[in-house]
Amino acid sequence: MASEWNDKRPMAPHLQVWRWHPAMASSIIHRASAIISYAALVKFSIGLVIFYTTGKIPLEGLIYSPLGAIGMFVGFFGLIFMALAQLRHLIWDRGLFFEPKANNTMSVLMILIALVLAALGTFCISGAA
Repeated sequence: MASEWNDKRPMAPHLQVWRWHPAMASSIIHRASAIISYAALVKFSIGLVIFYTTGKIPLEGLIYSPLGAIGMFVGFFGLIFMALAQLRHLIWDRGLFFEPKANNTMSVLMILIALVLAALGTFCISGAA
């Protein structure tokens, strides 16, 4: 069927056709942060059950290691970015910031705020403070 295609445009949009921009990146990060948030919630819930039954924090040595700090940062970033994305949707529901420049600016700010807050949270909780 593709051999009958006589239009010079591509059949479907692809990454080679679309130029990356901050709003596209934040949309992809929003989807990834949803997966990260669910995984963090499941891990935290299992940890609470183990703590309740044994009285010990599971994998305490891993939590306060560099690998644990990376995992904590990723989890914090996912949760914070998810909250910021929900605020963005609330703003969009009011009909604001649909202009490309404003939308891209808001997307960059969301990513930066999530990175900074996740780094601060990881720094404070991992025992480095």
